[in-house]
Amino acid sequence: MNERSEYDKTMLKVCFFNSCRAWGGGEKWHLDAASALSARGYLVSVAADRKGRLLKKVVAQGLTALPVRIGNLSCLNLVKLWRLVRLFRRLQLDAIVLNLPSDLKIAGLAARLAGVSKVVYRRGSAIPIRNTLVNRWLFKHVITHVIANSKQTKQTILHNNAELFPEEQIRVIYNGIDFLPDEPVAQKKPAAFLTLGTAGRLSREKNQVALIDLAAELHRRGVDFRIKIAGEGALRERLEEAARTRGVTEFVDFLGFVEDIDGFMMSLDLFVLTSEWEGFGYVLVEAMKAGTPVLAFGVSCIPEIVSDGKNGYLVPYGDVAFMADRVVALQQDESLRRRLGDYARSDARERFNRRQSMDQLESLLAEKP
Repeated sequence: MNERSEYDKTMLKVCFFNSCRAWGGGEKWHLDAASALSARGYLVSVAADRKGRLLKKVVAQGLTALPVRIGNLSCLNLVKLWRLVRLFRRLQLDAIVLNLPSDLKIAGLAARLAGVSKVVYRRGSAIPIRNTLVNRWLFKHVITHVIANSKQTKQTILHNNAELFPEEQIRVIYNGIDFLPDEPVAQKKPAAFLTLGTAGRLSREKNQVALIDLAAELHRRGVDFRIKIAGEGALRERLEEAARTRGVTEFVDFLGFVEDIDGFMMSLDLFVLTSEWEGFGYVLVEAMKAGTPVLAFGVSCIPEIVSDGKNGYLVPYGDVAFMADRVVALQQDESLRRRLGDYARSDARERFNRRQSMDQLESLLAEKP
């Protein structure tokens, strides 16, 4: 924890700026961080897309909500830029935490023009930052600190330009999960069939089509199973068509957006993630908290979360047959599933506790710019 007094803490004004309309791990982090800092005595506001799910959740939690509409070209809109400058001056912000590159280009600049001393860019995607003139200028003249949600993400920030930003000012802060001090451990009820599941946006990089391939392979092997797919997105119709084409419609349930993610994770015997890449993989930790073993392609940051053979298994990317082998082995050995799940729960509590991650965020905000 930092050494600031309670008086200093309650006077610190922080804005979380996230204009993404869709809901995902980044939006969950901004909401959780805003709620946690508000509970710790900070004066917190959240700028979010006026039609997005994040804004609705901010309002529901009683936090100060700032409706915005930001696009890729908003940085060229001088009227919108000046409105943000005036807003930030009125709020007398000490720090702003930004999400999207488009947020950085307009809200980051507006914050600096408004005299905000700490401009923090939270990078949640393990995709290399392009070495453009605009990015070099932003990282030199606008950003004061960078948060990366994994070691892999931190590496990609400097991948195309090692001099883009001082490496010591890039802080890795993992996404955290709430654990109550005496939270009871719910026991999974045995079912007649194995229940697999995943959660996330139905999009190309999440690669849920591999789950359809997995369903077809398990069905071919005579495994009694069901797959639950939680999430919304543009690929839903294509995925449903793929399930029909592969003859596995009766084994795959598309649930849409799931509000009770803890209940969803508890309903699974195995959590499966088939993403091409992840910035962090929030859903993996949520599954681990529920005591559900995880099975995932070993790409990007996922090996930072999944310890092969301890809390689940890593699979070479795209190797659906090998993934099916793991599923069959786990189906046949309930004690192994229980052992992996027990370790997953304790591992999540130790490495991905929200209190720990918020302590780290507090420490960053307490640093002099």
